[in-house]
Amino acid sequence: MADILVLANETIGGKELLDAIRDRAAKGDARFHVVVPQSRPRHGAVIYDEAVRDSAQVRIDLALAFMRDEGIEGTGEVGDADPFNAAMDAIGAHGIDEIIISTLPATTSGWLRRDLIERLENETGLPVTHVVVDVDSEGLPFDVTLVLANQTAAGGELVEHLEKLASEGPHRFIVVVPQGSGDGRAVRAARERLGQLLESLRSDKIVAAGMIGDPDPYTAIMNAVDYFYISEIVISTLPEASSKWVADKLVDRVASASNKPVEHIESGVGAGAA
Repeated sequence: MADILVLANETIGGKELLDAIRDRAAKGDARFHVVVPQSRPRHGAVIYDEAVRDSAQVRIDLALAFMRDEGIEGTGEVGDADPFNAAMDAIGAHGIDEIIISTLPATTSGWLRRDLIERLENETGLPVTHVVVDVDSEGLPFDVTLVLANQTAAGGELVEHLEKLASEGPHRFIVVVPQGSGDGRAVRAARERLGQLLESLRSDKIVAAGMIGDPDPYTAIMNAVDYFYISEIVISTLPEASSKWVADKLVDRVASASNKPVEHIESGVGAGAA
């Protein structure tokens, strides 16, 4: 059986890449290992390692969900920030036989400017398939909803709204939960809320992945807008009278800065600042 490395980042949900995986799998005797290099966020004065790693893991989770739906065997891991090192680490660890690299077009791809494909071909001697995905002009074969929530992440109002969106057509959901104060207890609490929401969605056969974000909700969501190709944003808060996010005009600020449709869902679940 051939072990195939799939190296991608921003383009991982693109139709051309998904088609390339599907076509290679159809030839038989193949299993895939998805590697996504870590990417430094553009927003925020402090870089939170957990948020950086989570953003890459979200891409992996969504790619593996596609492969499971297609009956394709796959695993994944977060790679080094340098794509060449990420690929070489995976090749050394997994005995890779072939490589599929997905990039943006040459005019915008940092990987191509760094001659990544030629360097891997020369260094490894392995066959390399290069797939170009123009996400900006072609979009993705499904809508991607970015969800920001904290205390209300497990609220029924939010879950019902996301279920309604999922029923309207092909959909993927990326959930971001800010990590509060950033200390260990706050991170664990945020991850627990994230897990509850993802479990609710997945139990309804909804494809969703999630990450812990920067403690500041605005920074957390704007980094996610940079990380992923987003169709729309849903922000879930406590009722207006008790929500710090509403008081800080978070919804308006995100709508203005992101140029994406933003929906505001209020929930009575939870307590504290959200």
